[in-house]
Amino acid sequence: MWDYSEKVKDHFFHPRNVGEIQDADAVGDVGNLACGDAIRLTLKLDNDRIVDAKFKTFGCGSAIAAASALTEMVKGKTVEEAEKLTNQDIADYLDGLPDEKMHCSVMGQEALEAAIANYRGYEKAPSEEGTIICKCFDVTDKVIERVIRENNLGSIEQVTNYTKAGGGCKSCHPDIQQIINDIRGPAVAVAPEPKPVKKMSNIKKMQLVQETIEKEIRPVLTSGGDDVELEDIDGDTVYVSFQGNCIHNATSKEKVRHTVEAKLRELVTEDLVVEEAT
Repeated sequence: MWDYSEKVKDHFFHPRNVGEIQDADAVGDVGNLACGDAIRLTLKLDNDRIVDAKFKTFGCGSAIAAASALTEMVKGKTVEEAEKLTNQDIADYLDGLPDEKMHCSVMGQEALEAAIANYRGYEKAPSEEGTIICKCFDVTDKVIERVIRENNLGSIEQVTNYTKAGGGCKSCHPDIQQIINDIRGPAVAVAPEPKPVKKMSNIKKMQLVQETIEKEIRPVLTSGGDDVELEDIDGDTVYVSFQGNCIHNATSKEKVRHTVEAKLRELVTEDLVVEEAT
């Protein structure tokens, strides 16, 4: 399991500004329930200054913490000041996020961009413009380019950690690598250092997998009409059968598989791999 800062834990267990402003001047919706993370940000403004901010989110603890931090950060700022906030500012406010959860800070930034675009009467936020590169998670080339530049990324894995792009079927990996090469050049692409493996008994691992699927994963999936059943666990491979809407579409299956795998890696162990039972 990943290590979270005390500030991340505090915002997760005691989130600020939860809810929705009914007469909001700006609304920003981002994310996708299929991948388990979504944020609705509502703002109240007075003469271009944000006087109130609230959020609703459907996602992991880091998504809750990032959204909570974002609302605290923007209150009192003018629109011009708020739009300068970056995902790294959100992560810094929380004293950091695990690399694998940095996409939550990016989602917070995109929610703010969407809300500001809505306030200004634009149909699309900057993060919605561009060409879709990752069809599994609907991530555009503009988002990938911006995140690479703002966070000095140099590998596909890092781009996936920050945007989820490439975390599904992986067919977009060549396109992501090309974007990295165009921005930073092939020579600077670096592989992340391996992380120490935390040991866990097989019995403890099986208990945690079952508990995580029942309490954390199934409620998210069933809300979107999908579901999985745990079939078997062999070492670090978790075999599941897909149920619900996703069984009719290979891309939807891959999204669900990624959602299950990401949550198990977050809450059980980073070594787990999810595969469809045959």
